[in-house]
Amino acid sequence: MAETFTPDNLIAGDYPAVTESVTVASGQTLSRGAVLGKVTATGKVVLSLSAAADGSQTPYAILAEDVDASAADQVATAYLSGEFNEGELTFGADHTADTTRAALRDLGIYLKKAV
Repeated sequence: MAETFTPDNLIAGDYPAVTESVTVASGQTLSRGAVLGKVTATGKVVLSLSAAADGSQTPYAILAEDVDASAADQVATAYLSGEFNEGELTFGADHTADTTRAALRDLGIYLKKAV
């Protein structure tokens, strides 16, 4: 069965979008546009939570596809750079576009308000 592409408004500009494969840690189901943090000890990514103390509190990338890692780690694609519509992103607890904007900008990820 072929998948049907449904466009969304996640990508918000012409800044080059660079992707890489990441391992999403088990125990999560994440949607395209999730702001990811990387766990220092494992190198796996999780939804970035402000209160985390394992390295994942710092935003690392934007998830490029929906992923169900509820039962086991899953390999997925993440954006390491690009321009994104902040209204289409999923932020973890106590993170917002405003609280992550500077850290993401340092990575080459730029947040824009929808126009």
